[in-house]
Amino acid sequence: MPKVKTNSGAKKRFKVTGSGKVKYKKAFKRHLLGHKSKDRKKGLNIDGIVHPSDMPRVKDMLVL
Repeated sequence: MPKVKTNSGAKKRFKVTGSGKVKYKKAFKRHLLGHKSKDRKKGLNIDGIVHPSDMPRVKDMLVL
């Protein structure tokens, strides 16, 4: 049986925390930031946590 490979895109986008949660960087913080409010940009700095309903798919991609 062949080895199970980790999804290349997923390994660049997700990181597993010590407690087993999976975190990711939020979108919309790269460019066109002039019209976005300070509070909105501040909120985009905080890492997101993968929702429990999405965890099975993410775990399959990361081979956890």
